[in-house]
Amino acid sequence: MHLNRIVLSTCLVVFALVVQICVLARLQLPGAVPDLLLLVVLGLALVYGHTGGALIGFGAGLLADFAPPADHAAGRYALVLCVIGYLAGLAKPETGQLRSATGPMLVVVAAAIGATLLYAGVGILVGDDAARQVGLGKLLFTAALYDLLLAPFTVPLIMGIARRSENDPMADSAGGGESPSRWISTAGGVSTGRIGRMSRLRRTGRAPRIGSQRGGLLPRTGKNRTARIKGVKRL
Repeated sequence: MHLNRIVLSTCLVVFALVVQICVLARLQLPGAVPDLLLLVVLGLALVYGHTGGALIGFGAGLLADFAPPADHAAGRYALVLCVIGYLAGLAKPETGQLRSATGPMLVVVAAAIGATLLYAGVGILVGDDAARQVGLGKLLFTAALYDLLLAPFTVPLIMGIARRSENDPMADSAGGGESPSRWISTAGGVSTGRIGRMSRLRRTGRAPRIGSQRGGLLPRTGKNRTARIKGVKRL
C-alpha cells in the first residue's frame, strides 16, 4: 500500500475505534452495537480493492482486539475484518464510480450479518458461547439494522476522503457522487444525476430553437422560389 493510504487508513480506523468505544458502546442499545469500525473497513475496501481491504481489515481488527475493554482472544476480530475487507473489496466497481446506492447498501447488510456469524463461529471454536446467551437471531437483526442506518452517513464520506487523498478524478462533487443525500435518494435505483440532466435539457429549450431555425429557413426558401418564378415571368 502507498504511504498516503496507510496514513489515512490509520487515522480513520483509530478515530472510528475511539468513537465506537467511547460513544456507541455506551448507548446501551438492545442487541448488537453499531460497528463503525466495520463501516470504515467497507468504505476503504470499496475504493482500494480486495488487497487493501484485507490489510486494513486485519489491522483494524487487531487494534480492536487489544483495545480496552476487549474480553476476547487476540486475533479473533482481526480474522473477521480481514475476511470481510477482502470480500467487500471484490465488490469495488470497475469504473471507480458507483451507479446506485443499492449495491453498497446490500454489501453493508451482508457484511454486518457475515461479520456477526463469523465472530460467533470463531467464538464457539475457542469456547466462547456469549452469542448463544444473547441470542444469535437478535444479534444478526440488530447488527444489520444499526449498520444499515449508519452506513449512508459514513461510508460515502469515507470513500470520498479516500479518493481525494489519491487525487482521483472521480473525487469531484463529494467523492465522485458518493454523498449521503445521493445514497438515500438512489436507494431505489433512481439516479438523481439523470433527472438533473433531463431538467437542464428542458430548461435550455433546444426544441423550440430548432423549430424556429427550421421556420426561418422555410420562408427564405419560399422567397427564393418566388423570386425565381417572377424572374421567369419577366423573361
